[in-house]
Amino acid sequence: MFILTTISDLVQISPEDFSKLSAVAIEDNINEKYANKVIQNVGLCIGFYDLLESSDGLIGHGTGLVNVNVKFRLIVFRPFKGEIILGKITSGTENGIKISVEFFNDIFIPPSLLLDGARFDFADQVWIWDNGEGSIFYFDIGETVRFRVEAEEWHDQIPDAPDDQDGVAVMERKPPYSIIVRSFLHPSAIP
Repeated sequence: MFILTTISDLVQISPEDFSKLSAVAIEDNINEKYANKVIQNVGLCIGFYDLLESSDGLIGHGTGLVNVNVKFRLIVFRPFKGEIILGKITSGTENGIKISVEFFNDIFIPPSLLLDGARFDFADQVWIWDNGEGSIFYFDIGETVRFRVEAEEWHDQIPDAPDDQDGVAVMERKPPYSIIVRSFLHPSAIP
């Protein structure tokens, strides 16, 4: 579910951070830049893990910023295909079910990947699974479920256009990183 990723980058330390230890100033700068952000084809960055290398700082001409080349590792959320995870149902529509773990909300189960016997009840607006043995399970919002990762989706993020464009259709924004899952069960349904 979590991996370590090595990244090389240029860190700029501002004069107000000169009172901090160099390692602390570098770590703060890296966390500010990467924490809770998605790096394409890497995953959701959780935070700084360790500093592998750093160069001597060079003061930028006219800015007062100290430029330091660093190599470091980040903790990244990127579950592997086939991994089984616990999460909570956040919403359910006829288009599928959205699930969230505490820090990541873009997990989706399309109807085609639901268990055999699953159907959407339009009256109650909830997904129901009939296991074929007479037991019926309701997947209500807030229920804890187990799910298996089937695929990842990556979407490039384009900048927003100015709001003054009249009559232009607004494109639906897709999350930069989402996970498609299948075969989820209520924990009490698994022996």
